[in-house]
Amino acid sequence: MFQMFCVTPYVLPTPQRKSSAVAVSSRHIVENPNSSTRTVPNISDEIIVINKESTAEALIALSSGFPADSLTEEEIDAGVVPVVGGIEQVNYILIRNHIIAKWRENVSNWITKEMFIDEIPKHGHTLLDSAYNYLVSHGYINFGVAPAIKEKSPAEPSKANVIVIGAGLAGLAAARQLMRFGYKVTILEGRKRAGGRVYTKKMEGGNRVCAAADLGGSVLTGTLGNPLGIMARQLGYQLHKVRDKCPLYSLDGSPVDHDMDMKVETAFNRLLDKASKLRQLMGEVSVDVSLGAALETFRQVYGDAVNAEEMNLFNWHLANLEYANAELLSKLSLAFWDQDDPYDMGGDHCFLPGGNGRLVQALAENVPISYEKTVHTIRYGSDGVQVIAGSQVFEADMALCTVPLGVLKSGSIKFIPELPQRKLDGIKRLGFGLLNKVAMLFPHVFWGTDLDTFGHLCDEPSRRGEFFLFYSYGTVAGGPLLIALVAGEAAHNLGSYSNVAVGASGDDYDILAESVGDGRLFFAGEATTRRYPATMHGAFLSGLREAANMANYSNARALRTKVDRSPSKNAHSCASLLADLFREPDLEFGSFSVIFARKNADPKSSAILRVTFSEPRKKSHEGSKQDQQHSNKLLFQQLQSHFNQQQQFQVYTLLSRQQALDLREVRGGDEMRLNYLCEKLGVKLVGRKGLGSTADSVIASIKAERGNRKPASTALALKSGTLKLKTGILKRKVVRKAKIVRNSNGLAAAANSNVVNGKVSEETKMSEEIGTTDQLLLDTLGSVESEFSLAALQAISNDQVSVPSLVVAVFTHDLWLDHYECYCQLFEDVYATCRRTQLCCWLASLLVGDKCNFKVNIELELGFGQSLRIIKMPELMECLLINTTVWLGHW
Repeated sequence: MFQMFCVTPYVLPTPQRKSSAVAVSSRHIVENPNSSTRTVPNISDEIIVINKESTAEALIALSSGFPADSLTEEEIDAGVVPVVGGIEQVNYILIRNHIIAKWRENVSNWITKEMFIDEIPKHGHTLLDSAYNYLVSHGYINFGVAPAIKEKSPAEPSKANVIVIGAGLAGLAAARQLMRFGYKVTILEGRKRAGGRVYTKKMEGGNRVCAAADLGGSVLTGTLGNPLGIMARQLGYQLHKVRDKCPLYSLDGSPVDHDMDMKVETAFNRLLDKASKLRQLMGEVSVDVSLGAALETFRQVYGDAVNAEEMNLFNWHLANLEYANAELLSKLSLAFWDQDDPYDMGGDHCFLPGGNGRLVQALAENVPISYEKTVHTIRYGSDGVQVIAGSQVFEADMALCTVPLGVLKSGSIKFIPELPQRKLDGIKRLGFGLLNKVAMLFPHVFWGTDLDTFGHLCDEPSRRGEFFLFYSYGTVAGGPLLIALVAGEAAHNLGSYSNVAVGASGDDYDILAESVGDGRLFFAGEATTRRYPATMHGAFLSGLREAANMANYSNARALRTKVDRSPSKNAHSCASLLADLFREPDLEFGSFSVIFARKNADPKSSAILRVTFSEPRKKSHEGSKQDQQHSNKLLFQQLQSHFNQQQQFQVYTLLSRQQALDLREVRGGDEMRLNYLCEKLGVKLVGRKGLGSTADSVIASIKAERGNRKPASTALALKSGTLKLKTGILKRKVVRKAKIVRNSNGLAAAANSNVVNGKVSEETKMSEEIGTTDQLLLDTLGSVESEFSLAALQAISNDQVSVPSLVVAVFTHDLWLDHYECYCQLFEDVYATCRRTQLCCWLASLLVGDKCNFKVNIELELGFGQSLRIIKMPELMECLLINTTVWLGHW
């Protein structure tokens, strides 16, 4: 009797691969535009001599992915040297390699920069700073779970909030690194455990027989520079080398003849060589040809000279190749299926006794993980991210998505706005293959302990991957355990790990790794690394990579924020000028207007877009049924009906000229244009002040081009003057109305009686009308079928003063910018007596209106330090009061 589990693993080893030649360094001296230093340091032209082991240290650095005599693209982007290709680069590489080699001597220590001060001449200390800071920030040294490294994490976070989606190796690596950088990190994991596609399960049988089975990723492929091997050293774990001996057995259980085995293996490798030469001859055409088609063509020529046993052997090698790539050969790209070969780390393939779950457990220690949080929506934009799991909304400054490629392909996570087409195409092109494992626990080991693998032949080509290879875990699992592999057409499930499918290339891995949303949403995982795809260490390294990228973006934003906090001195003049310029827009379609500099024909030049929302006057609801009168939408409409005459709501954004032209061509009316604007372009609509100082320069340039144009008509000027005249009257009325308080019965009563000659004044009528509306709102709280959340309604019910309708009318007036200072004073007077939550009911009325049947973010600056943000959220209705900001959503 034996116990059996059938699973789909995360990643398993590819066949041993030869290391590529060392990359050749550039022979040209090129100024590095990304360097923070623009002047060449005054250092000696001689090469720094650190020790006599520079060659050995270069090989150690090579195992970490660094070329022996050149910079990586990431180093160039980081500006580690001021001049690419110069003597500084040579000295930098020597220092870099020496630091890596020094840490590898004892990976349990935290290596400091001061350790190298005496070894490196003073004129090289600038390069020492550059190399050390790069290696630490990008996770090439001082990473892992050693006590000396863990104690470097601050006790309390001091930087931005980060959400990591997925507690696999990529997510855990990134989380630990970000926590050490000082960020506040939360991991959302859909499963009940950490590890993702790495999972060690304890199997138990009769007579107390048990074993630790790696049902997911199981083999450390190449240990020379493998970060997981480094972690095993930190934890004191001994690795078990997977021995090369792998006998094959025929259908009847008899061993395959050794000479025949070698003959077929040699012939198979010869076919792979021919396929490699074929793709070179085909050039770019090979991108659209599969590896399977090429091998099948050569096999047909070779097949006439073999017997049935040799054909079964040949199919076994095909199954082994499908296992290594977790994909059918007919779907693998002839051109790029082995594009990651040059980056092989080298070294033995190893098992970790007790299972890789031991590494996961060490990585997950003291990391905040929320389990059973299946993420279905990710919103991202210039102001942060929202991650929605079930009915819970998590907000942060940045998010890292580490879900498998198969999840991205399935579309189970909705991204708002949609991911760029470039990334969507990359997701579609890359393959996500399949490999199954069957774990079997026996009463005792009957197959011998002198080998770690053995193979099994099949006489049906379509079933060649069915139990074609067995892993003997008896020596490392703690019990008599066998794990059989099922690959190719015989495998069934959602997928295991990525591969380069027909039509794809290694570039698609880089595309999947690209961040979106101006450094707000990042991606990691084995499918985001072109060097180490389909490996556990590739996933881990991608997490360290993105932790560095997130820190870089966050630091850059912090610097920009310091600059942007200085208020624009000419905000009022720019506001008036903007209103004047939009009287004669360069483009106008529907509710959209665009202004730009006509003399600048560059399609990438800046343009300012204005969107105007208008609310037509509502019809009377006197004939409505009683139940309709108590519906939330009607109540909010009643509140809004006091001030819906000529009500306009204007928001802005900066676009390129080409984007504005493309927007004009969108068919389907304003709603489709707004959808295109917010969903496709990912643009956030803001109030005038939200445009910032960047827009001021655009406005000034457009004004300079147009010259001092006169107003379009005298009528406009008269209209503006009339409104100024009315402002004082509006202000007096609002202040009086703000003194209305609620009595013990919940009804509104005026502080002063406004009865003249036995008649009730207009102000009293309006006050009573608002009081009645508020009472209807209170009556709705008991309704179970309420369309709005109780949180929002309770916030309104707690108010002691009714919302002054005239204030809201001024707030949304189309000429708000023309009378900026006056309205700011108006709001200051009213805000002192009105609770902020009272504005929520009016804001909600905007959301239930026909003009807001789209997803759009709108930010309005009121001009006196308060901010209102309206967010259209189909999944949620919440009203949260956070400092001076109101967040409001709608079903």
